[in-house]
Amino acid sequence: EHSTEHIYNEIAYPLVEGVVEGYNGTIFAYGQTGSGKSFTMQGVADPSSQKGIIPRAFEYIFESVQCAENTKFLLRASYLEIYNEDIRDLLGADTKQKLE
Repeated sequence: EHSTEHIYNEIAYPLVEGVVEGYNGTIFAYGQTGSGKSFTMQGVADPSSQKGIIPRAFEYIFESVQCAENTKFLLRASYLEIYNEDIRDLLGADTKQKLE
């Protein structure tokens, strides 16, 4: 019943804000197939209220990095799928390749 904007603001934003402050953060989406995990994480570009957690978090992080003065940042992100005990890197060149 909630938009991805609402979910981001209530759940993910505090975590992302902590990441910008130097803490590690993880968002773990768990549930049955078809329950909306991928949509919540990725969303759609239009309407903007339905952008997912990932694009919203990246926007906030890169905005924060751009505005910071006299500070160095190292950003590392991973987007993994665990399904039937197989792990895949969804940001990798071959998203079908299983990781060890």
